[in-house]
Amino acid sequence: MPLTSGTRVGTYEIVAPLGTGGMGEVYRAKDLRLGREVALKVLPGQVTASAERLARLEREARTVAGLNHPNIVTLHSLEDERQDIPGMDAEALTTATEERRDA
Repeated sequence: MPLTSGTRVGTYEIVAPLGTGGMGEVYRAKDLRLGREVALKVLPGQVTASAERLARLEREARTVAGLNHPNIVTLHSLEDERQDIPGMDAEALTTATEERRDA
């Protein structure tokens, strides 16, 4: 179920959708605790119900967290199902399309 602007998910507030894929939906969100914009990847129920898929997410997060490159986003945190936010939040980037739209 897509989230709408203004929806609160834990300590995050959804700003806008960014994209969807096989492992979930990605939103531009505001981290209300730290006051920064992030890209929030939220996992759907069919993913969180699968131990194999959750393990895949954790492997993905560990891999990304171990990388440091200008073309790879910085991973801020990995949330789990006990926190009601199964997913991860990462650095929010501004795309060229967004920059042209906002100009």
